[in-house]
This record gives sequence, structure tokens and C-alpha cells, in this order.
Amino acid sequence: MTEEQKLSIIDSGKEYFRNIIIPQHIKNLKKLKLKSFKINPFTVSYIASFLCGNTKPESMAKALVYPRVLGTSINTSFGTHAQFFISKVSEIAGSASGIEGIDIEFIDALDGRRKYCQCKAGPNCINKDDKKTIEDHFKYLLNKALRDKLPLQVDDLVVGVLYGEIKELNTHYKDLSNTYSVFCGAEFWRHLTGDDSFYYRLAKAFGEVVEEDKINGSTLIKKRIEYIAKEIESKGGRIV
Repeated sequence: MTEEQKLSIIDSGKEYFRNIIIPQHIKNLKKLKLKSFKINPFTVSYIASFLCGNTKPESMAKALVYPRVLGTSINTSFGTHAQFFISKVSEIAGSASGIEGIDIEFIDALDGRRKYCQCKAGPNCINKDDKKTIEDHFKYLLNKALRDKLPLQVDDLVVGVLYGEIKELNTHYKDLSNTYSVFCGAEFWRHLTGDDSFYYRLAKAFGEVVEEDKINGSTLIKKRIEYIAKEIESKGGRIV
């Protein structure tokens, strides 16, 4: 893959965050209310005290907001909308596949063979039903190749996981890897681009969008914490 193509993928990734992930993340943050949370009063009190040294309303609000905004919310948005980014990558790096169940076809930078790849966002993004669907699509393609006498090998059928490490893959990915290739995180991007450092360049670029667009996330989070703290105060300091 050329440096120009790699830069195009990075630019597409930035646009993905700029136009989809960040607006959704901010929208989810701004609509948070006390009733948005499934609260365990025992653990949230502990977390508030562990984090802030007390269980005042603001501390309780921080214990609720931080995990949601800095963890669950952004990871969910990334996984939900990952197909948009995958489609952009397919346009630049290979070709969008017309085969059902295949997201992208590309020439593997390591072995030079054409790969038929179904992409997933992260290492916990498939369940038992997803696993069966992937297997059915791959089996169909293998049978078609056999009938049409196409030079397709089992190793040419790939599940590409955009981020994570092999050790983080859930059991459904691991089961798939007994038959098919599962490229995860840096390994996936290395097979796609031939660049050992591309995965890390791309990850860094996503963070640069916040700086480039001058998004003050800490201020947005502070305002929402203050809002929820006032809700807690209005309930006499109770959260349930």
C-alpha cells in the first residue's frame, strides 16, 4: 500500500470521528440524567468515596458520569457505527465486496493473496449467532469457489478486528480461529497496509481530532456532573 493510501485511511478515520463518533458522544453526554443510570447504591457510594474521598452529590455524580462517558458510551458508539469507517477503508485499501457477508477484499501485504474479509469493530463484538453467520458465509464462498474452480484457500477467508489484541478475543472469535484467519488490531492493519506502525498512527490520529477541532471535553463533562449533582441534591442526597 502506498503512503498516499495510508494517509487517505487516516484522513477517513478522522472524518469518521469528526462527523459521527464525536457528535454522538457529545449528544449522549448532554442527555444524561440521573434516571439514565442503573444504579447500585452500594458500589456507587464506594466509587464516589474511593475517587473523591466523600459521598457528596458532586462526588456521586462523578462516580456515575465518568465510567459512562469515558468508557461505555464511546465504545458503544464506535462499534455501532464502525461499518461507516470500514466502507471507507474498503474504498481506499481494496474493494467493497459484492459477496454477501464479505465487507472488503484486499491483497494481503504479507503473502500477496487476495483476502475476503468480514470486519468487526473490537475483540468482544460477536456472539454465538454472529459466529454462525460468519461461518455460513465463509462456507458458501468455499463451496462456490470449488464449483467454479477458483483458487481460493481457507486461509484467504479472514475476520478482521479493527482494534484489540489476540489475547482479548472472546471465545467466539477463538472458535472461528480454529478454522479461519482472525487478524486482530495491529495484525489486521499490518496485513492490510504492510506497515507495522500503521495501527498506532491511526489510533493517534483519532485523538488528534479533538485537538484540531478544539473540543473542550472536560468542560462538557463538568457541566453534566453539575447537572446530575443538582438532581441528587434535590432528592436529599439520595440516588435511588
